[in-house]
Amino acid sequence: MDLLDSRDEVVGWDEGTSAIYRMLAEVAVPRREEQLATLLCLLPFRRNDSFRIVDLGCGEGVLEYALLSAFPNARVTALDGSASMREHACKLVARFGERVEVRPFALESDEWRNELDGVNCVVSSLVVHHLTDEGKRRLFLEAHQRMGESGALMLIDCVQPQRNEGVRLFEEAYDSISRQQSVDRSGDTALYDRFVEEKWNIFRHPEPSEMLSPLSHQLAWLQDAGFQGVDCFWLHAGYAVFGGYKGEGTPEDRLPLEDAMAAVGKAIGANREIN
Repeated sequence: MDLLDSRDEVVGWDEGTSAIYRMLAEVAVPRREEQLATLLCLLPFRRNDSFRIVDLGCGEGVLEYALLSAFPNARVTALDGSASMREHACKLVARFGERVEVRPFALESDEWRNELDGVNCVVSSLVVHHLTDEGKRRLFLEAHQRMGESGALMLIDCVQPQRNEGVRLFEEAYDSISRQQSVDRSGDTALYDRFVEEKWNIFRHPEPSEMLSPLSHQLAWLQDAGFQGVDCFWLHAGYAVFGGYKGEGTPEDRLPLEDAMAAVGKAIGANREIN
């Protein structure tokens, strides 16, 4: 696994932010297990199929761990701009050996885009909102053009409401679920209090580097890029799982939700052990 240091980072995200994210992820990501399990279920592969996935912004490597557990013949190229995130991910997924590569990248750069050539699937979790509208459109188009004849682009990301009513709803829903997850995780609101202190609610405290786009716009851009079956498959507190397919549809014997939830639960448990 390539753990080379890199100057490349998502604009507005530094190692301090990475450390805070690792501390708060189970509180700050709404229904994280559901999000990740939903994405796994949407992959157009049977359990024992051989395929290659590129993950743009792998973070801690939880998605990689779950994916490689659920699909024993899959291979993953995991890209991230944070050296500490890559180090953490390498520790988490070390048991999968050569089936996973962890490499540095900068989302706004062009240097990593050949990683998409011939790939079967592109995924990303909570990263693409750091691109401008034009950057998102370009990414969707390049993913479609570069990936193989069948596959998918599946994203987990926060989305921008088109009216103030939606902004207020997402603010309140995000606070509410984060507070409950803090209680569920540790029996008190200490992690939620840190969530509030760090101004982590993206809808209440937007940052210039967080360039959210409306969900309806992104679904249209995916269709314009050539993807089929474009849809939003999960949405809660402003966080969505959405994407589209290239080529043939998902086989009937795809990964069941129950098995996906089990794989994600196992990944999160393993991640807790090294945090």
